[in-house]
Formats: sequence, structure tokens, C-alpha cells
Amino acid sequence: MDRFEQAPGQFRNFQKDDFEADWIRVAECRFGQVYQVKLKLWREKFALKSFDTALCGKNLYRKIIEEVSNIAKLKFKYIMCIYGMCSEATALVMEYMSNGSLNNLLVSHTLMWPKKFQMIHETSLGMNFLHSMKPPLLHLNLKTSNILVDDHLHIKISDFGLIHWEEGMNKTLFIEQLTARGNISYIPPETFTQSPNPPGTTFDVYSFGIVMWEILTQQKPHAGCSVTTVLLQVSQGKRPCVELIPDQRPPECEQMISIMKQCWAQDHTERPQFSDFVRQTESLSEFLKVPVPIHSSKNGDAGQKADYPWLISPMKKITLPEMSHSPSVDQYSKEDILSMLSKKDFGSFRHSVRREHVYTHFSGQKRLLHYTVASGDPESVKHVLSLGAEVNCTTARGYTPLIIAVLQRFHDTITVLLDHGADVTQGEEDQWTPLHFAAQNGDDRTVRLLLDKGAVVDAWEKTGWMPFHLACQNGHETVVRLLLSRLSQKAVVEREKAQGRTPLHLASIYGHLNITKLLLTYGADPNATDKFLCTALHLSAEEGHNRIVRQLLQNGATTDTADSRGYTPLHLAALKGHTGICRQLLSNKANPDSRTIQGWTPMHLAALKGHEATLVQLESQGGCVNARGENGWTPLHLACHHSEPDLVAKLLAAKADPNVTEESEGWTPLHVACNSVSFPSVLHLISYGANVNALNYGNATPLHLAAQHGCVPIVKALLMNGADRTLLDSSGSTALNVAQRSEKLEIAELLEKGC
Repeated sequence: MDRFEQAPGQFRNFQKDDFEADWIRVAECRFGQVYQVKLKLWREKFALKSFDTALCGKNLYRKIIEEVSNIAKLKFKYIMCIYGMCSEATALVMEYMSNGSLNNLLVSHTLMWPKKFQMIHETSLGMNFLHSMKPPLLHLNLKTSNILVDDHLHIKISDFGLIHWEEGMNKTLFIEQLTARGNISYIPPETFTQSPNPPGTTFDVYSFGIVMWEILTQQKPHAGCSVTTVLLQVSQGKRPCVELIPDQRPPECEQMISIMKQCWAQDHTERPQFSDFVRQTESLSEFLKVPVPIHSSKNGDAGQKADYPWLISPMKKITLPEMSHSPSVDQYSKEDILSMLSKKDFGSFRHSVRREHVYTHFSGQKRLLHYTVASGDPESVKHVLSLGAEVNCTTARGYTPLIIAVLQRFHDTITVLLDHGADVTQGEEDQWTPLHFAAQNGDDRTVRLLLDKGAVVDAWEKTGWMPFHLACQNGHETVVRLLLSRLSQKAVVEREKAQGRTPLHLASIYGHLNITKLLLTYGADPNATDKFLCTALHLSAEEGHNRIVRQLLQNGATTDTADSRGYTPLHLAALKGHTGICRQLLSNKANPDSRTIQGWTPMHLAALKGHEATLVQLESQGGCVNARGENGWTPLHLACHHSEPDLVAKLLAAKADPNVTEESEGWTPLHVACNSVSFPSVLHLISYGANVNALNYGNATPLHLAAQHGCVPIVKALLMNGADRTLLDSSGSTALNVAQRSEKLEIAELLEKGC
């Protein structure tokens, strides 16, 4: 059977040549890369998640494929679709989500309250579906980076069912699996206890509570805290600070906060099931419906709206009260009139509406014209205007009928309103004009209509954005060209007020190549800096936009400009593991040993994050493997600290000094590896001549640290390679004394008898 003639929903094995050659890397995961690819036959975009078996191991990859082949059979609106694998690329083929992860979206944009509520509700629906399986399908890896966002900012849950608790599994190993994925903030407190009970559905409920907090605050939980600190705080019942949820929030938010607190209850038996509260999140989500999901780019000065518009998302139509009776034509109440609009019974509406209805005030200072425009029928709009409706009437939040029509992309209605004198310059409470909304939405037809009627092309909204900034940020090339034709040359370099970013900054950070090229053609300065002294090259290098980096370099971008923290573009690319961008920057004379304010080189940052390929690239192009950063730490110290044995091996092969000591406590890399309980790293260091009897400033040897942590293989390796069991630390203790004091009985027995 041809692989494209298999049964629908069957797990397929795609070939590399099934996809077009242009693979665009859109994200990086711990064990590989995610690419946007296009299937030749179906002409459709997919996400291809490749696994580097050198990092994750072939056995783990095979296990993932086995699990996913079963999971792929599950189909639900709010969970990620998996179509198959591509064995040639050791990759999974999945649904493509154009807006990436919720984790990134929460950082880059300020979401309005209705959109936050919608995302919480949709996540609860997806998790409720997984838990409704028999037996429940546990996620055990629920976090904002595993919640993906589509074109219309609806969510889908990914990476579920890949972590398992197996009968007799070592609890420490299970926790290590979780923390290795950066999940420490999402792990419930009972996981850290000695309880042998396996995780259940309440594990995911706790994680969901943390996700709710992230969505409501758009902050990171336990920011800046070490793993140990988080573990202690969570075990003691401490949770992320509820006070970080903005004060200016709708009353319904209190109910969401109540649900959140129930989800992260200390006692897992007190946590609700998803089936218990999914209807509550639905009712709250339905109550706060809004036409635009994103108000503006997130920045330090731009506050969220204190309230929310009365309208709903363009993807759904307005829900109005049902008619409760059938009155005579002269007895229609305002509720009956709205009901006709709700049912789209426009003939009856136009026949029944009276002048008194037109002047009636509804909730939120809305007028009938607002509702009529939202209904989408231009003939009804004409009729209401003929009855004397004020074309520029506003809601309590300043929304005019024209703004509503622009939000809904009702072009015929927009024309009707403009013909009746709608004011194209009138903004809502935050001074967003119709042109701002049209530019953000990429609606070039509306932009033309508004410009032809005298819209102010360089109008500023409250926090300092022009429509041009919004079009550049959101990648709407046609709108950008339209606005450029009406703007002065100065607008190309005009900064938005919050972060001081130019249009070029905005296009570069979001990866809009054609707009970047266009702006550079119009004279945009590639070396302009924002308030944090970042250039467009900093932002695109950090985000991994290779082609934009190339374009900026070709147009004179400076490689070694430092931002306010002393980071160059090379530092940021190394930190994120964008090896190709590092290669480009180094080929354009970037300094491989430039230092941040804290003294870190790009190689330090690559080692810090475990980016092996990036580190090799830096070393091959002149980076110093023995550079000392803050407290005298070298890249090798960092690789040992983060238990990255492959990275340790690469550094040692590149002549990193295995016996260098850091400054604060005099630790060698071997001390650090023993403290991090990284057995493979210890073996690598010993094989390259690390001194097994090195003393730190407290006279502790690596053996003292290994004994304290109770790792038998490390203790054996040290003893077999000449570790001296008789050496005393500054407290007068041998390694045996340390093991006894730490109740590491197996280690104590080993040290007493010898290896």
C-alpha cells in the first residue's frame, strides 16, 4: 500500500523527499529541533520535531515513537495532532502551530483578559479529554511551553503521555526525568516526599494551577530561584505570588483565582478533577468575549486595559437573549429586537425596529447601532442610521461602530459607516484608532478604505505605538507597504515609546524577513538601539532568525555591540544554542571571547545551557575553553555543574584544564561533577588527568562530596583511581565520617572495606 493511501488517522512513516527542501527552524527543544516543513502532496505546512539521538539516546527515541504511535490515534480539538514519523530524520511529523508556544507568547505580548480566560478554558478542555480516557492518560509534563498556539490564538496541548511512572520505578529517577525537562515549577509537593504512591490525575491538576497563574500574571513562577529553593518552598506550601495578578482585573477573575488555588492545594486529595471545574472555566470564558486577542506588544510601560470590550471574537458571533414570547409588532422590547439580530432574522428586525430603539441605552452605554454593526448585515446598519442613529456613538470603553466593523472585518459595513460620516480618527479609551486595529489585523482592504477617508497614518496610541509599528510586528507586509506610501522617511526610524524599538527591531524579533528587507531598503538603521541598548541583530540572533541575521549583516549591522547587560549578539545566539547564527557572526568578525558585565563569554553561556554543537563551533573559531567568568568559573565548571557529560568530553578534548579551581570555594571541575552526581562527567575528568585528591578551600576532596551525596559508582571510580580515604577536611572529617553523618550506609561500608 502506498504510504499516502493508508487509512485516515493511521500513523505514517514519511520520507525526507515527501517534504519541500526549505525546512525552516522555528524552535529548539531539549533533545533536538522543530522545523516548519511543507508536504509536497498535500501542500500543507507541518511541524517536524527532530531528535538528536546523540543527546537523547536511540532507546529514548524508539520509546517515544512507540508511545506516540498510540497517542496519534487520539483526536480532539484542543490536543496536538500527530500524523507520523520521518525515520530518515529521526523526527515526528505534527500539526503546525503558527504562533509557537504559549510560553513565548506570554513573554512577547500582553493578552487581554477575555483571551486569558479563553486559553485557561481551552487548556482545561484538553486536559479533561486526556483524563477521560480509560485509564486516564496523564500528561506529567504540562507547562506553558507544551501548550501551543494556532493562527487564531486557540491552544492545543502537546507532548502528553511521554513521561510514565512504571511499577517499582525509583522516585529519584522520576524526579530527575521531570527536572531535566525544566519542570521544577510544575511538580506537586507530594512528588518530593518518600511516599511510594504513583502520580495520579491530581499531579496534572497541580501543574494546571501553575499554568493558570502564568496566564493570569504573564510572569514566570519562582523566577530566579534555584531548584533547591523551589523544592523547599513548594514542600512548605508556598506558591507563586497571587499579588502579581494585576489589580485592574475583571470581577470574574476572582473566581479564576479561586479555581487556581484549589488546583495547587497542598493536599492532593483536596484538588478538584478537571471534570469538576471545566464548566466553571467555560462560563467565565463565555462571559468575557473580545474581538481582538492581543492588544499590543508586551513591554514595561504598556499596561493592560483596565476592563475589556463588550464584543466577542470575530471567530464567533454575538450571543444575545432568546425571544421569550411573540408580541405584536408594536410591543417589541429592546430584548426582542436584539434577539432578532442574534437569530439573524434581519427582515423582521428592519420591519420591527423603531426610532425609540435607536436611542435606547443598553448595558455598557452601548447603542443599537453597535449591536447592528456586530450582526454583520450592512442593510440593517443602513436602516438603523436612517432612523437617526449617531454614527460616532461610543460604548463605555470608547468603541465606535466603525471600530467594531473594523475588528470584525465587515468591509461592506465599513463602507456604509464611512459614507454616513464615521470619524476615521476617533480612537477608543486607549487611543487606538480604527487604523491601529486594521494594521494589527493585517486587513489591507480596510487600511485602504481608512486612508482614503483621511485616517491619520502616524497616530499614536496611549502607550506609544503607531499603526506602522503594529503592522511590522505582526508581519503584515501589504499593510506595511501601504503605510510606507503615506509616511515620511522619518517614520521608518520612529521608535515606539515603551521599549524604544524601531519598526526594524519589531520585524527582526518576530522573524519577518520581507519586511526587514523592505525597511532596510527605506533606510532603516541596522545599528539603532532600544532602551536596553539592543540592536535588531541582538533580537534576531536571540530568536534564531538566521536569514534576518544574514540580511542585517549584509546591511552593515555591527557584530560586537553590547546591550545594557554587556551581551553581544553572539552571547545571545550562544545562550539559545543557535549554532548557525554563531557561525555567521563569527565569520563576520564577532569576538568569540567578548565578555558580559558578569564576565561570561559566549562559550560560558553555551556550556551553561548544554548546547554542545554551539560550543564546538565557538571553540573551532577561536573561543577560549579556559576563559574565567564570574567567581573564576570556566565553561568546564558549568558543564559539570549542569551534568552535561558529552559537553564535558568535548571541552576536555579541546584542552580544557581539568584541574583549574574556581575562586569562591576553590572547587575543581571534579569537585563540581561529584557534587552534581554526574558519574559520566567524573569518568571523563579522571580519564583526562583530573586530580582525584584535589583540595578545595575547605580541604574537602571530591571523595568527601561523593560520600555526602551517596553515589556508589562515583565513590568506586575515585577509589580505583587513587582517591585517599584518609584525608581530612577542615572540620577534621574523613570521607567515611561524612558518609556516616549523612547516613549513606552503603558508602560507609564501601569506604571501610576499600574498593
